[in-house]
Amino acid sequence: MGGLGKWGSGLIGAAAVICLAGDAFPAGHHRGGKPARHRANAAASSGEEAGASVAVQPLALNQIHTFEGKPAPFALLARSEMLADAKTGTVLYSFNEHTKTQPASLAKIMTFYVTLDALSAGKVSLDTMVTVSEKAWRLSMDQSVSKMFLEVGSRVAVRDLLYGLMVSSGNDAAMALAEYLGGSSDAFVAMMNDQCNKLGLKETHFGSPDGLPVEGQYTTASDMVKLARIVVERHPEALTYTAAKEFTFHGIVQRNWNTLLIYDSRVNGMKTGHVAEAGFHLVATANSQGLFLTSALMGAANAEKRRTETEKLLDWAFRTFVTVTPQWEGVLPRAMRVYEGNILSTAIGPAREPAITLARGEENQIKLIGSLRSKYLVAPFEKRAVVGDLTVMRGDKAVDSIPIVTQSAAQRGRFLHVIGDKFRLLL
Repeated sequence: MGGLGKWGSGLIGAAAVICLAGDAFPAGHHRGGKPARHRANAAASSGEEAGASVAVQPLALNQIHTFEGKPAPFALLARSEMLADAKTGTVLYSFNEHTKTQPASLAKIMTFYVTLDALSAGKVSLDTMVTVSEKAWRLSMDQSVSKMFLEVGSRVAVRDLLYGLMVSSGNDAAMALAEYLGGSSDAFVAMMNDQCNKLGLKETHFGSPDGLPVEGQYTTASDMVKLARIVVERHPEALTYTAAKEFTFHGIVQRNWNTLLIYDSRVNGMKTGHVAEAGFHLVATANSQGLFLTSALMGAANAEKRRTETEKLLDWAFRTFVTVTPQWEGVLPRAMRVYEGNILSTAIGPAREPAITLARGEENQIKLIGSLRSKYLVAPFEKRAVVGDLTVMRGDKAVDSIPIVTQSAAQRGRFLHVIGDKFRLLL
C-alpha cells in the first residue's frame, strides 16, 4: 500500500476529527481572516458528498471480469467498476462497467478536458480573467452543492477556476468556465457532447457542466476510465490540478474531495462525485514503478467506501500486474538510407511505444520481431511514412503489431543528385 505522503502525520490524533476518512464534511475550512459565516457556509455546503449511505450488495465473484480470466480476488461494494492499465488500455478488473448512471461531479472531468483543449489551442490562457456571472454566483450561494466561493462580478483567472473545479469540485467554477468558453451553459454542454462523439464515449451524454442531475444525463464506468486516460495522455499538465491536495481561494482553504490522495502517495487524481440517486463515485489515476492505472468506481454506499474500495483495488493491481515496455532498438536499425532526396538518411521508429500488460513474473515471455519493407527509401515521402512493422510476441503468439515510421519527411533532391542516386541504385 502506498505511503501517506506529506500529510501522513496530520491524520493522527485530533486532526482525524476533521473526518477525512469519511468525507463527512466538505473540504473547505476557515483560514485567513474571513468572517465566521464563510466557515459556516462551507460546513453546510457539502452538496457533492452529503446524503445518507445507500445500500450496495456485493456481486458473486463469478460475475466479475478480470485480466485473462484470472480468479477475481474480491468483490467490491459498488454498483459498477472498471480498472485498466492506462498505458495499454488493458482492462484488469470490471463489473457492470457499461451500466448507465448519473455522472454527478464526474461531469467536471469533461469540463476540465474542454478547458485544457482551449488552453492548448491558445483560445485562452491560464491568466485569462473570467467575470463571474450571477448564475455562477448563485451556485456559490447554494448550500446543497460544492463550490469555490465565487463572488458575483468578480474576475477570476482560469488557473484558479481549474483548481476550484478539480480540487474544490466547485459547481460555480464549472459554470464560470462553461459560460466563458461556450457563451452560455447550454452551448458549453453541446461542446461537451460533441467531445463525447469525437472521443468515442458512446455511453455518455451530459446535461450540465457541473453534473447536477438532469434528465437524460448519464455515463458509465467504462467511459469514465476512457475519458480519464485521454485527459492525462493528451494533457499531462492535468495532474498539476488533480494531484493538488488543497486549494486556497479568498483565504478559504479547501482540501481535495479525493481523499485517496492523502492516503496513498501513488494516486495523482482524478475526481469524485455524488448524487443521491447514483451513490458515491470516484475516478482515480495512479502510478508506481512504471505501471499507470485508471479506475472508475460508481455507486459506492458512502464517501469512505468509495475511497477504501478503490484503494483496495489499486493496491491489488500494483501487486499483481506490470507493464512491459521492451526496447526495440536491438531488432531494427535506427535510421534508413534515403536516395534521390534532399536528405541522405532519416531516423525511423515505432509509431507508438511497444507496451504490454502482464501478470508479474511473466516479463520474460515477451520478445520483439522487426521487419522493414525495403533496405532503403526513395524520396519523396512524408513524415511518419510506414516503412515496416514491429511485432510484439508473447511466447509463440503475436499480441501486437506496431507500424515503423519515418521521423522526418524527404523532398525530391536536386537534378544532378537524383541522377547520381538513380545510377547508384542500378549498381
